[in-house]
Amino acid sequence: MSNLTMAVPEDLQEIMERHKDIKWTEVARQAMWQKARKLELMDKLLAKSELTEEDAEAIGHKIKHGIAKRHGLTR
Repeated sequence: MSNLTMAVPEDLQEIMERHKDIKWTEVARQAMWQKARKLELMDKLLAKSELTEEDAEAIGHKIKHGIAKRHGLTR
C-alpha cells in the first residue's frame, strides 16, 4: 500500500485533534474510494458517448438558460 501526505487547513486540524478517537486516515481513505467509484462509473457511462466537449458545453448552456428563464432571472 502506498502512503499519501496531505495538507489540511488549521481549523480542520484543530477539529481532528479534538477527536483523536476517529481514525482520520480511514475517513480519508473511504472518501477517496467513494470519489474513485463515482469516477469509474462516469468513465463507463461516457466510454461510448459520441458527444464532444463542445456539445456538452452547449447542452449545459441551454439548461442553465432554461432554468434562469423559468425563475425569471433573464431579461
